[in-house]
Amino acid sequence: MMYAKKPCTRCLLEEAGRQDLSEAVRAAVEKIPSDKRAEDAEYKRRLDICGDCEHLLQGTCLKCGCYSELRAARRDSHCPLKSRKW
Repeated sequence: MMYAKKPCTRCLLEEAGRQDLSEAVRAAVEKIPSDKRAEDAEYKRRLDICGDCEHLLQGTCLKCGCYSELRAARRDSHCPLKSRKW
């Protein structure tokens, strides 16, 4: 008997099997002006931290309701937790 692979719940959008949202969020990130967008290394660092966070559910931050990939992309943004993981 074959079982379908369950989507990852503690992952970012693409890893969670949310291709539709992943593409929309990626398009929104690309629309952020370069002077307001986090540098690639910082963006990746932030997403790595989000990926390990207990408040991440299928790409959504349960603390603020945002898509983590979009929040992490803005240079002036920060983690919504009181302790600010990034």
